Amino acid sequence: MDLEDEAGATENSGGVELVDCEGDPIVEPCEGMEFDSEDAAKIFYDEYARRVGFVMRVMSCRRSERDGKILARRLGCNKEGYCVSIRGKFGPVRKPRASTREGCKAMIHVKVNRSGKWVITKFVKEHNHPLVISPREARQTMDEKDKKIQELTAELRNKKRLCAAYQEQLTAFVKIVEEHNDQLSKKVQSVVNNIRKYEPVDPGLMRRS
Repeated sequence: MDLEDEAGATENSGGVELVDCEGDPIVEPCEGMEFDSEDAAKIFYDEYARRVGFVMRVMSCRRSERDGKILARRLGCNKEGYCVSIRGKFGPVRKPRASTREGCKAMIHVKVNRSGKWVITKFVKEHNHPLVISPREARQTMDEKDKKIQELTAELRNKKRLCAAYQEQLTAFVKIVEEHNDQLSKKVQSVVNNIRKYEPVDPGLMRRS
């Protein structure tokens, strides 16, 4: 199964196929590539990052002023930007750590279109730092925030699969209940009709006739 199938993506312009160190094909993002949801885009880019040799960072988003829904999202490299020292009122509040930020510009920009699909509108491929191949090496380059993001992304992926399975089971159960109610209604109506057939005739009506 390739990256598209795994992330629920559909392409409307041909993506470039790369090959990883094990000879397996890697589908490269491209402008115009579509996804069923924002989460599907995140899963796709996270998997692409893992196989190419960097760590994905979930970056800024744009929300609707009307209802607050996310309309666009940037996903990039964890080495994006530069680390800014956090200082308190009376100087440093904690011991500075080695920064993992190197101002990397690699990213994709996705936004939702009128049909509800999420489309890549911009793709920056080049990184300004060496890419690591080993997942263990990649793990060592992450700061605590990136580790948490990656863990939550993996958890989200599993939750989505569970939700899909639960939804399927719930739909099947509702269908069974509806069929049962339909059959029960027909039986009740049949009993009512039979009772009406054998209802006694009003004697007063018989005398008038």
